[in-house]
Amino acid sequence: MNPLINPLVFLAGLLLVAQPAMADRKNGFDLSGALVPASEILRGGPPRDGIPSINEPVFQPPGNEPLWRKNDLMLTFDASESSFAYPVGILNWHEIVNHRLDEGSVLITFCPLCGTGMAFDPVVEGRTLTFGVSGLLYNSDLLMYDHQTESLWSQIDGRAISGPLVGKKLKPVAIRHELWRGWQERVGKNGLVLSTDTGHRRNYRLSPYGDYDHSERLYFPVTHASRKYHPKTWVLGWSYNGESKAWPFPELADHGAVLEDQIGGKAVTLHYDPDVPSAELRDEYGTLLPATRAFWFAWYTFHPDTDVFEAE
Repeated sequence: MNPLINPLVFLAGLLLVAQPAMADRKNGFDLSGALVPASEILRGGPPRDGIPSINEPVFQPPGNEPLWRKNDLMLTFDASESSFAYPVGILNWHEIVNHRLDEGSVLITFCPLCGTGMAFDPVVEGRTLTFGVSGLLYNSDLLMYDHQTESLWSQIDGRAISGPLVGKKLKPVAIRHELWRGWQERVGKNGLVLSTDTGHRRNYRLSPYGDYDHSERLYFPVTHASRKYHPKTWVLGWSYNGESKAWPFPELADHGAVLEDQIGGKAVTLHYDPDVPSAELRDEYGTLLPATRAFWFAWYTFHPDTDVFEAE
């Protein structure tokens, strides 16, 4: 077991002055040939694997986990036989879960600085990759690395930006953002929750990021910025057919719970839930699409040409 980490010490590490790479290596990663300037790849504070990924996740029935309260946020993934919940209280401290299933694997990722919970199929070129936390950031977003080749991957882009797999993409997987109570009501007995038995001692009820979700302050610089909304305004974003679009939650609240829209020539429907808050994007067949719930600043810096839905 790792010693108990003081949240203030953890946060202080994140607030260390981010220094650009002085050479083509950073935290031991080869940045030569990177798709983004090495000077914009910054140390986040903790070293490589200082935020430990969960590589052997343990799951249990929801009734066996007393820690979570009805309004606690979960990332949830529906497999063929069961639905899995990954509490954000755990993901704040670990950021990555490498989850092997009988039918394949799913990579669960969460960047507390961008608010982005995203899932991917970790199979690349026929090989199942596993991932860790590099301790590096690009545009304030988590840079993951795969254990097999030590390529660096941008979470929001889902793309390798350096290393042997540079330019390769991960296939996004649709997940939901649900409250603990709502997820249990939806899945009934077909649910399993990630256990707090992670092999590490953490206070999973305490976020090491304090009031970051509400503050206008960013800990790290980004390449594109917009003041159209508060930087921590929640949006749902998706890209299709060369177009990107953001649906800010305040606009969805003004519009109503259901919105029919288009992006890249494709008809989509949004279902907005103000209680979480979250939104789901579905295609014309009702299939859940792998849209990204993110802070406005994070979506915009990766998609500065994004369209933005505005309620009439």
